[in-house]
Amino acid sequence: MKRLLKIAGVVLTLGLLTPVAAMAGTDNGTDSSGTAADTAARRGKTFARTGSLTAPKGKGSFRFGVSSSATQIEDLNPNTDWYKWTQPAPDGMGRSPFVGDGVKGYSKAIEDVDLLDDLNVDSYRFSIEWARVEPRRNQIDEAALDHYSDQIDALLARGIRPMIVIHHFANPVWADNPEDAGCANGPSDTNLCGLDHPQGGPLVVKEMAEHAKLLAERFGDRVDEWATVNEPMVYMLFSHAFGAGPPGKANLPTNFSTKFAPAIRQYINAHAAMYKAVKRYDRVDADGDGRASAIGLTASVKQYIAVRDGKISTEPRDIAARDRFRYFFELNFLNSLKNGSFDADFDGTADEAHPEWKGTMDWLGIQLYDRTGVTDPGGAAPSLPVIDVNVCGAAPCLPLLDPSYFVPAMGYESDPDGLYPVLKDFAARFPGVPLVVSESGIASESGKRRAEFTVRALQQIERVRAEGVDVRGYYHWSLMDNFEWLMGYSARFGLYRVDRTTMERIPTEAATVYSEIARTRSLTPAVRAAYGGSGPLTPEPGGDSTPAPSSPAATPAGTRKD
Repeated sequence: MKRLLKIAGVVLTLGLLTPVAAMAGTDNGTDSSGTAADTAARRGKTFARTGSLTAPKGKGSFRFGVSSSATQIEDLNPNTDWYKWTQPAPDGMGRSPFVGDGVKGYSKAIEDVDLLDDLNVDSYRFSIEWARVEPRRNQIDEAALDHYSDQIDALLARGIRPMIVIHHFANPVWADNPEDAGCANGPSDTNLCGLDHPQGGPLVVKEMAEHAKLLAERFGDRVDEWATVNEPMVYMLFSHAFGAGPPGKANLPTNFSTKFAPAIRQYINAHAAMYKAVKRYDRVDADGDGRASAIGLTASVKQYIAVRDGKISTEPRDIAARDRFRYFFELNFLNSLKNGSFDADFDGTADEAHPEWKGTMDWLGIQLYDRTGVTDPGGAAPSLPVIDVNVCGAAPCLPLLDPSYFVPAMGYESDPDGLYPVLKDFAARFPGVPLVVSESGIASESGKRRAEFTVRALQQIERVRAEGVDVRGYYHWSLMDNFEWLMGYSARFGLYRVDRTTMERIPTEAATVYSEIARTRSLTPAVRAAYGGSGPLTPEPGGDSTPAPSSPAATPAGTRKD
């Protein structure tokens, strides 16, 4: 397979897939800025070699990577809450499409390292399944730890840095059993009752810290790069706000102050506790950058658009609603780590001092997928209670930048140029914190469309880095097609397409293009001309990419990718 990717890469390098103008030396693939980034690209490599994720000497370095998560790819995994939630009755709850055996990412983990090697990537971001390591409370599965240890060794043998995510949406059933969400009998070894429970919440936090300690002790001699949690507010929305995923608690509308806000507080506690556990027990500087660990988290971010009556709104009430939603969805959680405080009622002013949280973010992962329209409901029932906003992801509520940017499989619009303003904004809000684009991608049946989106994302990263923003890497979502939570297997994000009958991994055009970019560490004129620039994307195969009419979403993040 690697030989095929390399042959295709040579074709790209020679410009045989590009327009005649590009072969004659005209770069039609410049980004909208027309800045020095493009000039630098034509002179040679624009992405430096990988370096420290957090040390000052790592500024200017860059890593090409890919991401996945255990629950979304692994087989032989029946002890997660997602398995119980999705398994058909009578054995399970049958609440959303069945995860089943994923794409056999556990059985094929060592084999799949070949895919990463073929992509020429520097790093692989993946999670270790808590429910597999600790299927029952205080019972550790040593075979599972050995399996992940072998996977780490296989990565390092190919020169690929592992980045481990400790908590990526899934729990062991015993942490918060979705079949007993009310937890009438109180915390027990088979159901700790979850983050929102007055007695159970601190117990769950303690268990998450113990899990982080175990991973740091076992793998810290080879792993320096860690993420505590993935997209915390997405997790909070489907798990504790609207009950769309396990444990199925719909506390936002009626139990905001007594259940929902306490769950968020405990999740921040869990992040800080995991951060401190890894700092204490990962004592080996495996990559030689002078730091034994680099610990961050990843945040789901959006482009927030004030809208009214199907048009972009300049009305102060809608702009205020837009800002309220962003504060709720992104900033309150992250500000808590920056400032060591918590705004329990989300009104924009911190209510509680938490100095123990401050400084528990060595780096920050940015994960942008969609544009979201936000409207002030004006006294009508809002789609997001308490925060008092209506949100939507498609026309006619949200005017689209371009019909080809709409993603039918997900029901939202992805702006290929969106990373530039988002990265600029976060760099200004969190000075001194290195940024990483820890996920980026588009769900599509077209490998070319995926490749175009990838190249355009990298153009925006190149542009913002040329302006001095400290972005140290890009991780494509995802390595292969996988289980996209509430969407099941219908949305394909993978560089490798997966045939779920045979579980064969089939490289898409995007895999070929990304492999060549990582090999050359540049966006060559040929790649820019064929896949970059601005304007429409290649249409989604099989028909109309225009969204069907939509109403304000009842679950703002419930149908998007992780």
